[in-house]
Amino acid sequence: MTAQSGLPSTLAIEAACLTAWPAIAVVHDGGWIWRFAQGYSKRSNSFQSLDDRDAANAVDRIALLSALSRRHGIEPCFRVTPLAAPAVVETLDALKWTAFDESRVLAMRLGPSEMPAGDIRLLNPGDPRWYRAQAGLAGYDGRTVETLRTLLSLIAVETKGIVVHGRDGTPAAAALAVNANGIAVFLNVVTDRARRRQGFGRLAMRAALAWSAERGARFAAIQVMADNAPAGSLYEGLGLAEQYRYHYRRPPGSP
Repeated sequence: MTAQSGLPSTLAIEAACLTAWPAIAVVHDGGWIWRFAQGYSKRSNSFQSLDDRDAANAVDRIALLSALSRRHGIEPCFRVTPLAAPAVVETLDALKWTAFDESRVLAMRLGPSEMPAGDIRLLNPGDPRWYRAQAGLAGYDGRTVETLRTLLSLIAVETKGIVVHGRDGTPAAAALAVNANGIAVFLNVVTDRARRRQGFGRLAMRAALAWSAERGARFAAIQVMADNAPAGSLYEGLGLAEQYRYHYRRPPGSP
C-alpha cells in the first residue's frame, strides 16, 4: 500500500515511537540521540539522528557514541531513518558500517472503532497478567523479563497491555498500545506460535486500535521487520500503510 497523505511527519512518528518505548539511559548530542536498555531491542540500544541538517563531525561523533555503547556492554549500532543526513550515511559507508535488519514504519488515521468481541483483557502493562503472558508468548528468559518490566515502568504516557485468550483460557496473543501525544504506537505484538493464522493477532490489534481511538489518539503507527510478510499483511489489512523505512548499521567486525 502507498503512503497516506495527511499523516504525521517522519519526525513526529519517530518522536512518538521514542516516547512509547523508552530507554534506561539516554544521551543527547545535538540532533543525535543515544539510547541504552540493557540490550532489549535494537531501537532502545542504538543511536540515530533526528535532524537531517545535523551532520557536522560525524566521524568523531560516531566514534564517541560507539565507545559509549561498548562501555555499557552493547555493540555499537546506528539506526538510519530518513532523518539521517545524506552526509551521515556517506560517513557510515566510508567507515564500512554494514546495513542489516530493514524495517517498515506503517501509519494510519484513526476513526471511531468498537472493541471487538472475544476473550480480550485490557491490563496495565505492569500487571503480571500482561507482562507474563507477553513474555511467555515471546519466549523470554528471566533476565529479559526483568528488563521488560523496567522499561514498562518508564513509559510516561498512557498505555495499555492487551491479551487475547483462546478457548482453552490461555493467552493466544498480546500487544502493547501506547498513546504518545495523539499517535498510538503498537509494540510487542506477538501470537502463540502454535495458533498463528487463526485470527488472534488480528483480534489483539483490533482491540489496540479501539482502545487507542477511545483514548483520543488520532493516528496509529507500528514498526515491522521488512521481511515479516505475514505481520505486514496483517497491519495493512487493518488500514495501516507504509510511510518510510529504516535500517541499522554496525561497524566492521561486529557479530
